[in-house]
Amino acid sequence: MEELKESINMMSSDITNLMKQNTTITGLLTEIKLLKTKNMEQEKKIAFLENRVSDLEQYSRMNDVVVSGLQTKPRPYARAVSTETSSETTMPDQDSIEQQVIAFFDSKGISVKSDNIEACHPLPRRNKADKPALIIRFTNRKHKNALLRQGRKLKGSDVYVNEHLTPKNGAIAKKARFLKKHKKIQSTWTANCKVCIKLNGSPEEAKVLVIKEMEELDKYQ
Repeated sequence: MEELKESINMMSSDITNLMKQNTTITGLLTEIKLLKTKNMEQEKKIAFLENRVSDLEQYSRMNDVVVSGLQTKPRPYARAVSTETSSETTMPDQDSIEQQVIAFFDSKGISVKSDNIEACHPLPRRNKADKPALIIRFTNRKHKNALLRQGRKLKGSDVYVNEHLTPKNGAIAKKARFLKKHKKIQSTWTANCKVCIKLNGSPEEAKVLVIKEMEELDKYQ
């Protein structure tokens, strides 16, 4: 009987310890669940803020175009210095990048007025194999759109004019062009710096979609 009592007491002690451990484990599991929920909420907030920053960055480029493939010559140093130090502004600077670009477009029958351009400068090349590219920032979005509508006049010149996309939207546009090349989608283009695609299929199936995230294109691979 004494041995039985001792065994029962030991079992009772073990059960008590197990219950304490179970309570601790349950508490830890509850804490982990709360941390997971909090982490998911933070990830959503981070994703929202990243998208917001990307949208703001894209909006800041809304009046820009990227001209690629156009060879320009840098301004002679003496002319640049004399222009910067001289108070005379009546003589137009024919050697400026802006004037070279305007002259090229004029040769293709595309009218671009200097008064509508806020800034014009070349982009740095990552390597020598990259095509030359430059940024034109217009004073108004309608002037940018007017130039884009005349892009067909550049056919055969190896010069291209596109909207100035953020790295994120640029990557989406590149993937969309890849899908079009492999006939996974019917066509792709950008409008107001948004990437659009047209699906394959009948007129009812060939919907036009605005793509905001890279993952949205995965289903068409």
